[in-house]
Amino acid sequence: MWPPRCLLCHERGHAGLDLCPDCAAGLPWNRSACGRCALPLAHPADACGACLRSPPPQGRARTAFVYARPLDRLLPRAKFHGDLATTRLLAQLMAREWRHDTRPDALVAVPLHWRRLRERGYDQSLELARPLASALGLPLREDLLRRVRETAPQSRLDAAQRRRNLRGAFAAVPGATMPAHVVLFDDVMTTGATLHAAARVLLRAGAARVDAWACARVP
Repeated sequence: MWPPRCLLCHERGHAGLDLCPDCAAGLPWNRSACGRCALPLAHPADACGACLRSPPPQGRARTAFVYARPLDRLLPRAKFHGDLATTRLLAQLMAREWRHDTRPDALVAVPLHWRRLRERGYDQSLELARPLASALGLPLREDLLRRVRETAPQSRLDAAQRRRNLRGAFAAVPGATMPAHVVLFDDVMTTGATLHAAARVLLRAGAARVDAWACARVP
């Protein structure tokens, strides 16, 4: 087998990763953040001011990284170009970061609408969630949540528009047995509007606790 090569600089990989030691040292880990929305903070806190004023529906939120260099070079390769080597690397890094966290009963990737899936050919959140669930030994449930309304791309909208854009976008799958503790997974968390909308649906469908994980958090 070929030795691993760094996906950022193409030098020899290290510790079984397609990442060299120098590039690994430059990763923007999000280890000082709000526990409810994962917003990067100077010091970790159970809740930031915004979450104290208006608590989000998820119980806890974790993101492995801040969306900054060099994550802003890696994640788009997984999100827009179907680069499975990159999704594998990011899943390995997330699994190492979260290996000691409380285990949920199920991991649920935030789904794409079927038209967007047909256009893109893959669901980037699901492609990241698959190796992550495997590495952590978690059930990956694709039978709990559906995106039932096609929405405009969130990247073009402000925070209020994002919330309006997602009204009625998700639905629980009828007849599915809802686990007590579910973790929703998305690739990038910006305002949290997508995860909030999906979390509310799962809570109404019978989940006792819904947490949110994402690969990266936009500061």
